Amino acid sequence: MTSSSEPKNKRKAVARTKLLEAALSVIRAQGYAATSVDDLCRAAGVTKGAFFHHFKTKDDLAVAAADYWSQVTGALFKGAPYHDHEDPLDRLLGYLDFRKALIAGSVPEFTCLVGTMTQEVYDTSPAIREACADSICGHADTLVADIAAAAERHRITLPCSAESLALHTQAVIQGGFIVAKARNEPQQAIDSIDHLTRYVRLLFNLPA
Repeated sequence: MTSSSEPKNKRKAVARTKLLEAALSVIRAQGYAATSVDDLCRAAGVTKGAFFHHFKTKDDLAVAAADYWSQVTGALFKGAPYHDHEDPLDRLLGYLDFRKALIAGSVPEFTCLVGTMTQEVYDTSPAIREACADSICGHADTLVADIAAAAERHRITLPCSAESLALHTQAVIQGGFIVAKARNEPQQAIDSIDHLTRYVRLLFNLPA
């Protein structure tokens, strides 16, 4: 027996997901501060009543959007082909190749939601900043095991911890996105990943 409330609950869940999807695209295109609740509702095709049913404020949506971004991108990276390599160093280098391959289309299409929001609100909204930090650092954590295993397998003493190197990869990638935005040129982000790849190869005594 199906409850009569199920279709209504499903519509509510769909509206929430539409708003989160809208946040991913609109905020990356025009920034967090410039994005209004009206903009998000228009992009999602929902009413303001639906927005405030799910989120008390725009900041509440931003926190939820950071978590949603982690879920969406996490699934993408979990299924990426670089995991198929047997050597953990090949997996690490494959990860960087995969990141480079994702840089396509316009700048808003390949840049990072949580990086964009962090740049704007790191000092004005601790809740959003912490949600973005969880997303960025959580993604970096997925690299730690491969970095540590690669160092052990190739008998390399890293000049830092595996955790620090994993975070450094994100610092370089996010920095590349900023320069790409500043110059409105995707190649800047690609170049940054190429430099990072050469650095990793040199750490492991491979030809740059």
